[in-house]
Amino acid sequence: MDEMRDDVRDDVRVAAIASLTPLEELDRDPFLVDTRSQQAMCARWAADKGYVVTRQLIFYAMAPDHCSLWADVEASTVDVFVVPNERVLERALTSVPEFAAECERRGVRLETAGLDEPAYTAAMKAGVHRRLSMPTAGYDGC
Repeated sequence: MDEMRDDVRDDVRVAAIASLTPLEELDRDPFLVDTRSQQAMCARWAADKGYVVTRQLIFYAMAPDHCSLWADVEASTVDVFVVPNERVLERALTSVPEFAAECERRGVRLETAGLDEPAYTAAMKAGVHRRLSMPTAGYDGC
């Protein structure tokens, strides 16, 4: 039988929060626009801890008391919210302090992955642009 480290638990369920940022901001801050990389960073963080991502959320200026944020918590399917970094959280929500206070009130952890962001090349930016600008043209994001 495999031994489980004290910090690894596969019964901890994570909601990964990404920010929905307009494509027009791609050159200025590509990571904020690249929701796929944001979600991947959260998934890496969760996997490193032995947690499982049960929900991927993408928001822009969401009110911290919005029912969409808390539905999975109320259904007991989320134990932790994770965001890639503070910039993403600030873009995703209208008030980070209010959200943090609500997490504390509800007994839900709020974590920041804090991993290194990708260094975006022109080709990577072009890929993000293609993926986000052509979703209805049959492009599958690969």
